[in-house]
Amino acid sequence: MYLMKRIISTYKMVKVLMCLVVCLLSACIQNDLPYPTVKLYITGMTVEGQVGNALISNDERKVTLELGETVNPKKVKVQTLELTEGGHASIGPDSIIDLSSPLSVTLSLYQDYVWTIEATQTIERAFTVTGQVGQAYFYPETHEASVNIPRENGLGNIEVTDLKLGPEGATQNGMEGIPSLQWENKGGFAMAKVQVKYSDFIDEEWTLYVNLSDIKVGVKSVDAWTNVAWINGFGRDGEDNGCEYKKDGDADWIRVDASEITHSGGDFTARLIHLQANTTYVCRAYSGGEYGAEATFTTGDEATIPNMSFDEWHQEGKVICPWKEGDTSWWDTGNWGSTTLSANDNITQPTSDVWSGAAAGSQAAILGSKFVGLGSIGKFAAGNLFLGEYKATDGTNGILGFGREFSARPTKLKGHFKYTVSTINYTDEAHKALMDKPDTCVVWIALGDWSEPVEIRTNPKNSKYFDKNDPNIIAYGEMNCAETVSAYKDFEIELDYRSTSRVPKYLLIVCSASKYGDYFTGGAGSTMWIDDFSFEYDYDE
Repeated sequence: MYLMKRIISTYKMVKVLMCLVVCLLSACIQNDLPYPTVKLYITGMTVEGQVGNALISNDERKVTLELGETVNPKKVKVQTLELTEGGHASIGPDSIIDLSSPLSVTLSLYQDYVWTIEATQTIERAFTVTGQVGQAYFYPETHEASVNIPRENGLGNIEVTDLKLGPEGATQNGMEGIPSLQWENKGGFAMAKVQVKYSDFIDEEWTLYVNLSDIKVGVKSVDAWTNVAWINGFGRDGEDNGCEYKKDGDADWIRVDASEITHSGGDFTARLIHLQANTTYVCRAYSGGEYGAEATFTTGDEATIPNMSFDEWHQEGKVICPWKEGDTSWWDTGNWGSTTLSANDNITQPTSDVWSGAAAGSQAAILGSKFVGLGSIGKFAAGNLFLGEYKATDGTNGILGFGREFSARPTKLKGHFKYTVSTINYTDEAHKALMDKPDTCVVWIALGDWSEPVEIRTNPKNSKYFDKNDPNIIAYGEMNCAETVSAYKDFEIELDYRSTSRVPKYLLIVCSASKYGDYFTGGAGSTMWIDDFSFEYDYDE
């Protein structure tokens, strides 16, 4: 009996202890299982009156929008807002937002992420008077504009030939077009007031200045490249304005042909071609029979980058790399990601199939698009070669750093290629319309003033792709081909410069056998060969 009592007592104690353990475990489960961390991104945004594409920075959590000049920045209607799947935002389609200053927007799922939406807005303005020197200067912050005229013209008869201070359709002193102005003579200059109104959001008083100037012609600035220079000068509006130049120390001046000069009022830009690299020149502007002060400039180097011949390769483990072992890498490929499951999936490799003018024993690059993986496990990968670094593999996606440091300004990228096109048989959701259409190979080049390489992420949850409308881009060009080219063919890509004065910090070159390979879209079997790239630094006649 005693033994039975001990067994029952022990059983009861064990039961109590088990209950306590269960309670403790329950408490642990409640306290130690946090919500998952899901980073939220804005992946796309449009608003009414938007110009171009939104510029999205995932690192800064910022969206920058360019508004047309007639858009009220205080009442901007959102058209679309695309987020990481599952996320919610404090604004949405049809929201009316105030972008006169940066707007904070909260993205929410398991955590909150604060993003900034900001807008830029450019208003094209004009102010010209008869006989002016150069162009007008505008100061939107203080609502002022000024223009210079020769001193001998005097201020007694100022004739305004063009005036636009607000958005298209704005009134100036109560009328559209050029109003009657009351000029107040201040000795060395005259001033007049203009009331500018547009819709319900612009009501500004502008002050116009006409200044007497002793300088009638001159060089404002010189943008010296390698074999090309751009002379920015000014003269009297309506006169024969242009530029002359010579090597420093030469006696004879060379006049720039009229076909190489563009005019804007009294301002002009002259393009000088066929200059020598690393050479000092002298230039001067003329207006009619008058000449301005001389200006000196020096051209730069004919820079190049390593392995543009694609002769140098080595292998690191499973991965074939486009640089010599022990050297610093300039080029890279998606091989680091494509070989994750199989060593047989290097999508970019060297080949002895080179163009006819290549040196004996040299190599080229062959870029092949294919499904990579084991059995049905894997995904489509485009054969690719790019200037930069493959940084990491994110699951089955890539994180890339596009670009290498480079400050020269080439005018063309030249090279040789051939292509075997396949039908597109892999697409993501956004590119389903391309299914069963011919694939396209691409080579593109960009120069920009980014502070670091351009990060590319192919994971749909936090994707970031290259944007040709990025304001950091100084020059861009591309070559596309959507048909089979069975023998090597020459190509050249002329760079379209958006500024002649901005100096590049990074150079990007990307080659792909499938143009939309970043989106895992293309045709298995599409194959591109490339060989012997080079830069040009001059323009043709």
